[in-house]
Amino acid sequence: MELSPLVLILALPFAASLAVVLFPSTSREPATWITGATMVACFALTVSLYPSVASGEPVRYLGAWLPSLGLNFSLRMDGFAWIFALLVTGIGFLVVMYARYYISAEDPVRRFYMFFLAFTGAMLGVIVAGNLILLVVFWELTSIFSFLLIGYWHHNQAARDGARMALTVTGLGGLALLAGMLLLGHIVGSYDLDAVLQAGDRIRSHPLYVPTLLLILLGTLTKSAQFPFQFWLPNAMAAPTPVSAFLHSATMVKAGVFLMARLWPVLSGTPEWFVIVGIAGMASLVLGAYLAMFQHDLKGLLAYSTISHLGLITLLLSLGSPLAAVAAIFHMLNHATFKASLFMAAGIIDHETGTRDLRRLSGLFRYMPITGTLAMVASAAMAGVPLLNGFLSKEMFFAEAVLTHVDSWLDTAAPYAAVLGSALAVTYSLRLIHSIFMGAPPESFPREPHEPPFWMRFPVMFLVMACLIVGIMPAQTIGPFLHVAVSSVLGEATPSYSLAIWHGFNIPLAMSVIALAAGTLLYLVAGNALERSERPLFLGRIDGQRIFERVTVAISWRFARLIEEVFGTTRLQPQMRLAVAAAIAAGAAPLVMAGLAFGDHRNGTTDLAFAGLWGVGVVCAIAAARLAKFHRLAALALLGGTGLVTCLTFVWLSAPDLAATQLVVEIVTTVLILLGLRWLPKRSRDLAEPTDWLLRLRRWRDLTIAVVAGLGMAVVSYAVMTRTPPETIASFFLDKAYAEGGGRNVVNVILVDFRSFDTLGEITVLGIVALTVFALLRRFRPAPDTIERPEQQLIQRSNDEADPDREPGSTEAEYLYVPSVIMQWMFPVVIVLAVYLFLRGHDAPGGGFAAGVAMAAGFILQYMAAGTVWVENRLRILPVVWIGGGLLVAALTGAAALLFGDPFLKSYFRYGELPLVGKVPMASATLFDLGVFSLVVGATVLMLIAIAHQSIRRLRAARLGEERQRWN
Repeated sequence: MELSPLVLILALPFAASLAVVLFPSTSREPATWITGATMVACFALTVSLYPSVASGEPVRYLGAWLPSLGLNFSLRMDGFAWIFALLVTGIGFLVVMYARYYISAEDPVRRFYMFFLAFTGAMLGVIVAGNLILLVVFWELTSIFSFLLIGYWHHNQAARDGARMALTVTGLGGLALLAGMLLLGHIVGSYDLDAVLQAGDRIRSHPLYVPTLLLILLGTLTKSAQFPFQFWLPNAMAAPTPVSAFLHSATMVKAGVFLMARLWPVLSGTPEWFVIVGIAGMASLVLGAYLAMFQHDLKGLLAYSTISHLGLITLLLSLGSPLAAVAAIFHMLNHATFKASLFMAAGIIDHETGTRDLRRLSGLFRYMPITGTLAMVASAAMAGVPLLNGFLSKEMFFAEAVLTHVDSWLDTAAPYAAVLGSALAVTYSLRLIHSIFMGAPPESFPREPHEPPFWMRFPVMFLVMACLIVGIMPAQTIGPFLHVAVSSVLGEATPSYSLAIWHGFNIPLAMSVIALAAGTLLYLVAGNALERSERPLFLGRIDGQRIFERVTVAISWRFARLIEEVFGTTRLQPQMRLAVAAAIAAGAAPLVMAGLAFGDHRNGTTDLAFAGLWGVGVVCAIAAARLAKFHRLAALALLGGTGLVTCLTFVWLSAPDLAATQLVVEIVTTVLILLGLRWLPKRSRDLAEPTDWLLRLRRWRDLTIAVVAGLGMAVVSYAVMTRTPPETIASFFLDKAYAEGGGRNVVNVILVDFRSFDTLGEITVLGIVALTVFALLRRFRPAPDTIERPEQQLIQRSNDEADPDREPGSTEAEYLYVPSVIMQWMFPVVIVLAVYLFLRGHDAPGGGFAAGVAMAAGFILQYMAAGTVWVENRLRILPVVWIGGGLLVAALTGAAALLFGDPFLKSYFRYGELPLVGKVPMASATLFDLGVFSLVVGATVLMLIAIAHQSIRRLRAARLGEERQRWN
């Protein structure tokens, strides 16, 4: 079945991001080529959809996910999404070409392109999402990946702070957006974007319109750095310049105004929309332009100019006029071209001179005339000079600003704010050109300036040429594409408009002349003062970063500290007590409200042997709890007895698959805990024994909580098992397991087929847990009394020094020699057993999970037999690769179903013919099970390595002590 181009456009960047991970960290050329090819492929696929979107009918893709809840993997591309996708992929390709020369060979190039591709995919997801919830998912992904890109140079404190601030502000805005989208879907009765866009009157007249509007605008204004959330964007300038160029031109900050324009038909036209969006836009337009004049950092100037231009777009969208919406969409496109070219020119200046401080740059035109010319043209487009694209959209802005839409002070002030903001834009554009390229050069630059390589300069040349061509021939170049975008947003409300360069002598032209003249005059008068100023006039004491940091510190110090004082503790037992008590409350609440009744099947026979078996299990559990505080080894053995009783219970109740899994899990977890006990400090019974009534009371309290939790689960389980459900799903799985899943082991078929998405989530959590355990144990330091070797290991073999591969000072005692040899010989046997369990798992007890745990047991035997150093000198285990590979195999197995137009993780089953073997069953779920197997092996072995490396740390500490003694 043919794969939808929309799916390819969305999936290619993520797939390429995963592919880049496989390269070495310094693989510059392969990573660049793959990233560039991905951008070109997505661009070409987007172009191929133009005939469809130009016809007025959006291109759609619908993948069934949770249709009963209105949650489908729905993709939708109309003319507006098409032109934005063209911007993202086209400018993305130019940024990749530019980054090839900008990113140093010493930087981790692979990581840059991995984050860049993932961010591109997330932005494309925002653009083509046809479902409100899916849009929010990609929206939050842009925040996450932009955080990684902004903090790419994580050794830089400014980069870390800027990334944290951006993630905090946009992440909180994303949560508000999620709430707003849920309300919007509730109002419409559907989360489908097509249904939402057709329900404008219902949305605006609904009582929940105002809270919905506030939440959605909170998300869009934070993302586009609009007042009062503009402070995070200048602090994100610590990112590499290719990242800044991409974020400011076609992605990230454009996502907010993109969503406002997307929802403009259904949210605009009300006083609430006009006031909130208008104030934010007007304040951002003027404030951003004003602060840009005082910046000495070239990228800081461009960042504040972005805030100002996005404020212009926001103000246009607030007016409620279709022509204003046309001007807003047009300026989004124009701003993308000149802002991307300016950021890349700024990067070239920084790259070639070693600084971007405007006070240290002058006379650069004689060294870099081509770059200087390109930067001047782009700056003129930003200032709105005639015959450039920025002039055309600003003319449309002025025309709409002078029209009266709402009788209010805000509408009256709009023309004046438009002229003021444009005049200030002329001023900071002139400062940029004059400070860098004009005048006498300084005595020396940090680096000797010269023109960059041609292909580093080519993206700037291409974008500046676009500014010129669109500015001179707008109707012939951008006109058809703009009409497609505008008509897809406004529909039947699309007005007639003209993209001609000359409209005669009119008020908008006079406003343009006034803005150009006033901005030029202001720079001539105050240019020197701007160069000398240390902070903006009147607003110098208002520092957005300082306010943000003080607010976050206040929240973390007061609110978080209060919660920590009430609920926090460094001891594990109180934490467990709170967790169990919360679980009891959560389970008891619905029972109290709905009541609890037992079923009619309470007259079953009692098997005394089975009851005796469980009596043994209960005694073991109680004894383990009693001895856990003083005799850890005995408690662990008793706990293992309880696990064995559980295993036998599964056998008794005819569940051999569960029994096999329980058995191998019990063995591995018991051994891992046993290895961990080696590094815990000794406990003294005298010190731990309660000495007063308060301590005894606490122990009775803990016992009561445990008994209540256990009895509660027992009662609920009994109530469930004595009932006859109205409909049972057991027969469904029994009937469908082989017919549709291709397996006779119903439990395994459920795990890897019918409920494979649950399993995918569970193995993901397992991998995260393993990585967390490893990270925690890396910082763990053994107790001092565990550093010395146990008495049982003091008898060393006489040939320690004769074996160079043996871990120094850690050879086996004589009485462990035979068991250690046997454990080493068991490794091939365990591998065969694991393969056997895996291959038979689809039709008989076994499966990927049980096989993975069995395989991990083989590694555990090797570590126990020969020690950490001996094993890792002979086996290249790489558990993280096992974890990542397992997740990748499981996810790709599920994604393969999309190639056939089926839902994610849909499985296939058929019989195939193999040479010399004959007909064999083949199920795609087996590959998914292989991913489970790989991840379980990696996760278990990673935790094993984390524990085993404590012995290496002990040896290193001992050697360090010996060296210090020799020096002393």
